[in-house]
Amino acid sequence: MLMLRQNHKKTGIISSLVICSVLILTALFLILNRQNITDQITVWQYHSTVEISSLVDRAGMNDNGKFYYLASQPKLDATSDFNKECDRIENDTSILGCYSGLRIYIYDVTDQQLDGVREVTATHETLHAIYARMSDGEKDQVDSLIETEYNKLKNDQDFADLMAFYARTEPGQRDNELHSIIGTEVAAISPELEAHYSKYFTNRQKVVSLNAKYSGTFKQLKSRADELLKQYNSLSADILVRLDRYNADVAVWNNDVASFKQKFENREFTSQVQIDSQLASLNIRSENLTAVRKILESDINKRNAILDAYNSIATESKKLYNIINSTLAPAPSV
Repeated sequence: MLMLRQNHKKTGIISSLVICSVLILTALFLILNRQNITDQITVWQYHSTVEISSLVDRAGMNDNGKFYYLASQPKLDATSDFNKECDRIENDTSILGCYSGLRIYIYDVTDQQLDGVREVTATHETLHAIYARMSDGEKDQVDSLIETEYNKLKNDQDFADLMAFYARTEPGQRDNELHSIIGTEVAAISPELEAHYSKYFTNRQKVVSLNAKYSGTFKQLKSRADELLKQYNSLSADILVRLDRYNADVAVWNNDVASFKQKFENREFTSQVQIDSQLASLNIRSENLTAVRKILESDINKRNAILDAYNSIATESKKLYNIINSTLAPAPSV
């Protein structure tokens, strides 16, 4: 009987140890995978719409990338509430989205001229969510690859201006921002960095193409406006020089006409031939001045047409910038 009790006691101790081990391992698993478990529960509880889900689908993200997108409970918003979630550091800059409080907020731009902007924004912010979940070791490895790409791009003025903006508004977050910018905007990158992004994309070039499409709208308008402004300034400078010369020539002609009339009235001419000769010379000069004036008028009209075209592009650009300006609340309606 004593032996049986000892065996029973040993069995109980072993069972207790097994249970404790299981509990400890479970606790460790929960601690080590806390974020993944939280993300999974969030995804299960989050009620996505077809519109919201389709954004990253169209951007070429795979199921893994979409998981982090949905775990961030993305919200499309075109109301003034958007600005409460996405802080604006510089008031003259349009904010299209943000990753704030573990959530993704996307400004709901629906104008067809800017097709793709929501998809790019959704993907950009998802890459922020992914970066936030990386271990320090993963970040070190990815940051090194990102810095290599940065060195290839830093001499591009548009890219330099963009990174200067982030340096002002997101100090200390350069690699975080680069991770999202390069992932959504740069087509050709190193195979090693592409391998990193391939964990989250079936085809990353889709989002790059969408970015090029919508941002190209602004670039084309700016390029055309810059060309028109160049033409306007060049033609205006040329017209100003010729106009001064024309006005000076007209002043001289007017003085010569007055002098001719004065001489004629004072009977200073010695012959009709002399009168006819000077009068013919004045008429030829008048015809030449008239021709110069017509060319000037034509060029002034051309300059004004260039200015009208420039102003039209400026109006179109302003309209598009207003569309992506989240500080402008939508027009009230009943």
